[in-house]
Parts: sequence; C-alpha cells; structure tokens
Amino acid sequence: MTIQAIDAGRSVALYWDFENLHASLCEDKDPGAYARPDNRFKPQEPLVDVQAVVDLAASFGPLAINRAYCNWQFFARYRDVLMHNAIELHQLFPPGGAAKNGADIRLCLDAMDDVGRQVHIGTVVVVSGDSDFMPLAHKLRAADRTLVGVGMRAATNRHWASSCHHFHYYDTLPPSALAEVPAAS
Repeated sequence: MTIQAIDAGRSVALYWDFENLHASLCEDKDPGAYARPDNRFKPQEPLVDVQAVVDLAASFGPLAINRAYCNWQFFARYRDVLMHNAIELHQLFPPGGAAKNGADIRLCLDAMDDVGRQVHIGTVVVVSGDSDFMPLAHKLRAADRTLVGVGMRAATNRHWASSCHHFHYYDTLPPSALAEVPAAS
C-alpha cells in the first residue's frame, strides 16, 4: 500500500535539519572540509536542491507545515529558494562553536507538538540522516503517523533510515527544474 493510500486526504509536515543535509553535501564534495571551523562558520555556497525535497514531500499530499532549522547567518545564499517555497525558518544560535543537537531537539519538540495539535497531519517528512531522530520515529509511529526520512546515503545512520516507514536518499532524488545550473567555465 502506498503512502497516498494510507494517508488519503491528510496533510504533510516537512521538517528540515537544514545544516545536516548541507554539511553532508559539503563532505561528499570535499571530505573533511565542513568540519574545519574556517569553512563551517562562513557564508555557505548553495548545495541543497531545496525544490527537489519539497517536490518529494508534496508528492505525499498538501504541505501544511514546511519548517527548516539552522543557524541562518551562514546560509543567506539560499534566501530566494527558501522564500519561493514558503519555508518557515527557525534561527538557532548555538551557544558555542561545537554546540550540537539544538536543531534536532527543537525539530522533535515542534513535530510532536504539531502532530498532537494538528490531527490533519498524516505524514511527517524529516530531512536529516541523523540517528538522533529515532525517538521521534517511535513517537510518530505510536501516534499513527507515517514517517518519511530524507538524507544523504553516505551520511545517513542506517538505524534511522530503517526506523522510518519510507526513506529516500537525497542522492537519488531527481533534480528539480529550478535547481541552479553551475556556470560554464
């Protein structure tokens, strides 16, 4: 049975652990580069095909929620595509350069709050390869919601992927028509 058949007439909530996907793409392009402070804490070049992920999520039903969590001071170059897709941005200022899990915690809290208040949400899409979302998977299953994960194959924890009802590897998504085409050299 397809997701569409399971959740017919219900809406989709899309939650982005944005920096997780961006960092995975950076690491795929240049291993070890994102971990260096001189690279992580500077304006980031757009690598994420935001539209491709939004298109995937919209294939499961109408998007009711589209939120992305990140320290946006370094991701301003995504501005146009984020605004085009009406993504609600949640700014997270980490208390230190090595701060971890702020986006994960906030995303999980918001997802559970939304599922509890919005009964029309049938499918939850989480964009991350992080195993920190496994407890969220358990709670969403208990709440009778369908969970779809999206992450980079090389950076996705296999236990997280298997805890989702369906998992899509970002690397296999068809590129969107709106994806930026690299300039010819």
